[in-house]
Amino acid sequence: MKIIKILSQSRRDMRVDMQCESCNYIEERVYAYDDNNFHENVIPKIKCKNCGQTSPENYRPLKTKYKEFEQV
Repeated sequence: MKIIKILSQSRRDMRVDMQCESCNYIEERVYAYDDNNFHENVIPKIKCKNCGQTSPENYRPLKTKYKEFEQV
């Protein structure tokens, strides 16, 4: 799964639309967290509800809005 649209963000909490790279299924209004761990480790392991696939090996995570050391 990959983030295709950030719908809202409050500090590091986000609501996003995600799309499966395998079958193009779109899951709407998913809760997400804007830190490096979530982008690099959690998102690539999310299984698609339609086909059950995870992100491919060449998955490229998004950058966070705030740097890791910033308190928001």
